[in-house]
Amino acid sequence: MTDYRQTVNLLDTPFPMRGDLAKREPGWIKSWYEQKRYQKLREKAAGRPKFILHDGPPYANGDIHIGHAVNKILKDIIIRSKTLAGFDAPYVPGWDCHGLPIEVMVEKLHGKEMPMARFRELCREYAAEQIARQKRDFIRLGVLGDWDSPYLTMDFKTEADTVRTLGEIYRAGYLYRGAKPVQFCLDCGSSLAEAEVEYKDKVSPAIDVAYRFKDNAALAAAFGLPELAGEAFGVIWTTTPWTLPASQAVSAGADIVYQLTDTVKGKLVLAKDLAEDALQRYGLADGARVLAETAGAKLENLHLAHPFLDRDILLLNGSHVTTEAGTGLVHTAPAHGVEDFLVCKQYGIELYNPVNAEGRYIAEVPRVAGLTVWAANDVIIEWLAENARLLANGKIEHSYAHCWRHKTPLIYRATGQWFIGMDKAGTAGNTLRNRALQAVDDTEFFPAWGRARLQTMIEGRPDWVVSRQRFWGTPMTFFVHKETGELHPDSAGLLEQVAQRIEEKGIEAWFALDKSELLSAEDCAQYDKLTDTMDVWFDSGSTHFSVLKQREELAWPADLYLEGSDQHRGWFQSSMLTGCATLGRAPYKQLLTHGFVVDQNGRKMSKSIGNVVAPQEVYNEFGADILRLWTAATDYSGELAISKEILKRVTESYRRLRNTLRFLLANLSDFNPVEDAVPQADMVEIDRYALVMARQLQERLAGDYYPRYAFHLAVQDIVNFCSEDLGAFYLDILKDRLYTTRADSHARRSAQTALYHITRSLVLLMAPILCFTAEEAWAIIGGGEEDSVLFHTLHDFPAMPAAGEAELVKKWQAVREVRAAVTAAIEPLRADKSVGSSLQAEVRIAAPAGTAAYLRALGAELRFALLVSRAEVREAEALTVEAAVSGGDKCERCWHYTDDVGSTAGHETVCARCADNIDGTGEQRDYV
Repeated sequence: MTDYRQTVNLLDTPFPMRGDLAKREPGWIKSWYEQKRYQKLREKAAGRPKFILHDGPPYANGDIHIGHAVNKILKDIIIRSKTLAGFDAPYVPGWDCHGLPIEVMVEKLHGKEMPMARFRELCREYAAEQIARQKRDFIRLGVLGDWDSPYLTMDFKTEADTVRTLGEIYRAGYLYRGAKPVQFCLDCGSSLAEAEVEYKDKVSPAIDVAYRFKDNAALAAAFGLPELAGEAFGVIWTTTPWTLPASQAVSAGADIVYQLTDTVKGKLVLAKDLAEDALQRYGLADGARVLAETAGAKLENLHLAHPFLDRDILLLNGSHVTTEAGTGLVHTAPAHGVEDFLVCKQYGIELYNPVNAEGRYIAEVPRVAGLTVWAANDVIIEWLAENARLLANGKIEHSYAHCWRHKTPLIYRATGQWFIGMDKAGTAGNTLRNRALQAVDDTEFFPAWGRARLQTMIEGRPDWVVSRQRFWGTPMTFFVHKETGELHPDSAGLLEQVAQRIEEKGIEAWFALDKSELLSAEDCAQYDKLTDTMDVWFDSGSTHFSVLKQREELAWPADLYLEGSDQHRGWFQSSMLTGCATLGRAPYKQLLTHGFVVDQNGRKMSKSIGNVVAPQEVYNEFGADILRLWTAATDYSGELAISKEILKRVTESYRRLRNTLRFLLANLSDFNPVEDAVPQADMVEIDRYALVMARQLQERLAGDYYPRYAFHLAVQDIVNFCSEDLGAFYLDILKDRLYTTRADSHARRSAQTALYHITRSLVLLMAPILCFTAEEAWAIIGGGEEDSVLFHTLHDFPAMPAAGEAELVKKWQAVREVRAAVTAAIEPLRADKSVGSSLQAEVRIAAPAGTAAYLRALGAELRFALLVSRAEVREAEALTVEAAVSGGDKCERCWHYTDDVGSTAGHETVCARCADNIDGTGEQRDYV
């Protein structure tokens, strides 16, 4: 007897069913690094159009978390997809290296008592250690880049160019020194940038304080009264009693209506809309009598007495006053509030700051001298009560600014700082705010809502405080006049001399510099070196100049900046402002933002909750390709949910893709495209249709999804193509022809030609996302061991006449609709066990004329398309299918049920078709 299994084309492939990614990926990374694939790619891509994605530098402190992984994977997908599309897309990763968190860690490890030069040396060493750890994890994720030469903000050349950027902003006329209130962290001992502030709930005292009017006659006139006897008070409400020693004014709203109310504790001025609640709060509602009303504008320039200090208090009109809460009168301390500062500046009131950098009151303030502002709250409340100026004392829970590092409450504190002015005209006569708003208009946003978010932030942002009082940071290399505070008239020239020294020896060159090396003896007597360092956001925000403009393989402006949605107020802004100030535009053409990673219930990652998913755990258990597939498959425009259960579902999708690749590669294992390929015009019709489907997939991904960074749609389309177009349709039909026709027959070679084009295109399209799996597959179908999927652009499909293609697609879409109806008609036979395989059934199809014509055109091959043993077709108004059990015998080799099983001598258990495929010339296939 013949063993017909030996006559069937069942081939194997070295591409295993199990990916075993977690174990195998590290070995691939090692070999790719040894082969210098990134460097070879740069050589192959030379001369192509550039696409530059500038890396927003992560901070060099601690191991990477899942948010870092998402960010770097998205960047890598873009770099790889742009490379696939025919661009030269270098990727230079970077790190942010200066700043307080590293100072804090070095202090913990080594203490504070040491020379500052040694301290900065230890900071540099610590940052380098953190970079090495983070780099190892990023490489493990399959992220392709110039890991041998990343950019570091602590590189000497980068530090020098950061200083040069500051010099350009100075020359542009946007830099100034001023004393104004800024967000100040008592633990940091420094001002904070906007992006370093977070908000969380805090319980604060909430008190109502009476300020006595000093001139009753003037107050009576403001209310239209002839006279006013007894004491009268303006009442303020505050949640920061500690700011009262700095109180220099009281603000009223010009358009707000105020009432003068007589009570047993004197006459009180309160906003009409808030008076009833306020009087209830004071226990004075009973017997209270409204004497008169007036607009806040009438109260302007009246004088009050400070509630416990010997100080005259002026009543102002301020646009910041509302009637949302409190009393409608606001105590105004220009040293401790931006709006307070602005309104006092308008009225010519000088700033007074009684709080030092440690958050303690200076010696001249009675009763609270030496106390911290927080300890002073209770003392001041007690002082008010003693003076009979405390009308109410309670507690309030409200959202309050905190330091993002120390998680402690911030204060507004006026300090002498250096600012980049948003509304200064600059030497070119245009304000930085106007330039930045124009830059927002000129930028393309992904997702689109990012435009309104960034525009609102630019419209409302205050001047940028760029100075810090720290040690580990890029210095502000200016010489300042000892008496006037003015910068040296040759600051630009001196700054370049310092930059050259920093380029050679790093920032220590400034700190170790004796000013006599650069200044004359006369200037040395008049000028001091500035000791401030720059805000670290200035470091990273200047990298468009210190990196993009300095490295030959890069270009300015970048095509894309990509970071988390919090960077609208961070790196996106700092980069835009330094770009607009120095070069007149944003350093990017596009901005892409992604959301934060949460657990499956939408909760933030938290060690206390125990829902943290570490990228290291994911790639050690599942493999990096699974993490990459999850990242790509998730719509990053919102929150990205992750958990073990979600990753297991992603793994199932990966298995479907892998099984598809394994089938394709196995059935190409004896195919040589040079010798065996069939010309497109000579291919079996369904193979040509399969090529159209594959090419259309490529066009959707390469022409739509990848260019607009819609990776989740790309994943959906790839998975659907593999499961529906291939798995449930084309490959399902193709198995019979692949397995049963002669190995070298036209019918089989036509199918393999289609599979060859489909596989190469599919692997290339998968490569930006599943970089490990794509390389594994390419090693089998590509150009040898040294070849890489990276070295190839989009697959070039055989050309097909447009008119013929349209008709071909229409025809096979009709066949697919009939096929679905056939499957549904056979289902009852499966349910009652009449048939197992659909090949046990035969069908009679009634179809509209057009569909019937398409079906009849397939002739005897229709049964192969429908996966039945016999099919008849007639015309009718609507599509109907009748299914019945086949009366034929089962062929041992192809499993079809036919009447000619055993009709060929020597092959008693197989059909005539199979006998011909074994011993004869082989069957001819034209359509299926």
